[in-house]
Amino acid sequence: MADLKKEKNEKLFDDSDVPSAQDLGSSTEVVGQVSDISGFEAQKAALGSAHFKRLGWKRLTIVLIVEAIALGSLSMPAAFATLGMVAGTILCVGLGLLAIYTSYVVGQVKLKYPEVQHYADAGRLIMGKFGYELIGAMFVLQLTFLVGSHCLTGTIAFLNITDNGTCSLVFGVVSAIILLLLAIPPSFAEVAILGYIDFVSIMAAIFITIIATGIQRTDAGVPSDWSAWPEENLTFTKAFIAITNIVFAYSFAICQFSFMDEMHTPKHFVKSIWALGLIEIVIYTLTGALIYVFVGTGVKSPSLLSAGPLVSKVAFGIALPVIFISGSINGTVVARYIHGRVYRNSVTRFINTTKGWVTWLALISFITLIAWVIAEAIPFFSDLLAISSALFISGFTFYFPAIFWFMLIRQGKWYAKENLLKSITNGLVFIIGIVVLVGGTYASIVDIIDQYNKGTVRGAFTCAPFE
Repeated sequence: MADLKKEKNEKLFDDSDVPSAQDLGSSTEVVGQVSDISGFEAQKAALGSAHFKRLGWKRLTIVLIVEAIALGSLSMPAAFATLGMVAGTILCVGLGLLAIYTSYVVGQVKLKYPEVQHYADAGRLIMGKFGYELIGAMFVLQLTFLVGSHCLTGTIAFLNITDNGTCSLVFGVVSAIILLLLAIPPSFAEVAILGYIDFVSIMAAIFITIIATGIQRTDAGVPSDWSAWPEENLTFTKAFIAITNIVFAYSFAICQFSFMDEMHTPKHFVKSIWALGLIEIVIYTLTGALIYVFVGTGVKSPSLLSAGPLVSKVAFGIALPVIFISGSINGTVVARYIHGRVYRNSVTRFINTTKGWVTWLALISFITLIAWVIAEAIPFFSDLLAISSALFISGFTFYFPAIFWFMLIRQGKWYAKENLLKSITNGLVFIIGIVVLVGGTYASIVDIIDQYNKGTVRGAFTCAPFE
């Protein structure tokens, strides 16, 4: 009995981020590799395969934090202001717990079907070639939208820091170039190193904003106008924009297949998603609630703008690493998917040959250019997050994982005693995803049209500063 307990403790606390020789070198067989290749190509393929299998669960947690905890936290206080403290907190915690569960389902699919390298591959399992192409297109568009969101936030940050020091298009180009440079390393193991800087950056920026808004409220000598209930005369459009911004914050499942494909021990993913999910719920709920209480209904999005003229400059300066590091990893993921698909049967996909690097750099540059165009075409933060959440994250985080469970994971009848609770849970998750898809897309489009008609936002592709 003692030996068994000792063995369990060793398994729980082992240094699982260090791959064994067996994990890395037991086989030189590579999925999709052509059989007739030269000795040089075989060597590059073996090195490439080992290079992309270095991620343990601790590093995976850091990479997920880099990908997940960024722009979502900056939109949370404004969502709380729209929905009220009660609804905001319930949605923040509830959607976070659902996201952990759906991420667990995604991980189960990866373990059962290890050949799945990206989300699109899972689409093939449920809908064949059509599913592969459909989800692949959604995957590319969503991640490109995410890069665009970070490009837009970088522009807002630079304009805020410099007091609109130059044409906003210039800062947009600068943001795009920084995102491009950080997206060049193709392996997520390298990104994990930047993850520590990323996490400290966003936490420091949020902490400074909370402290500053709290001090400002104390100095004002009057209570905040925050409310436990939704704002008066709340429209369907505005409510759903707020809800989809919360959905956006829990979008980490989209990249999970891609990240797990680099794990040397994929079964350890559960530790990562629980760590990330709970960290996200705590950070998002506290950030949304505290800044909303201190600022009141006038809280801005992104929330760093609410910290006052001087402190917002400091906060944005500290947040620059998270804006660009978190944005760049989305560019890396989408480029890895496209590059791996185009060069599926070639050593070029390992990006360790001249052709591999040239094609990789060209692809990253093209993706960043498209992201910059999106950022300039939809130059307002909340609606850009909302439309991407409604169209894409509703599927990647909610209704696709529900379908995965029913079609790929479930064993036995859905109404069997052992499956009934999970069937109800996944049915609810599916419905939530469809509601976000339909309602969120409608609300986002209506709000974008209304804002342009009212002239409350600057036009697309202009030098005008953000209000």
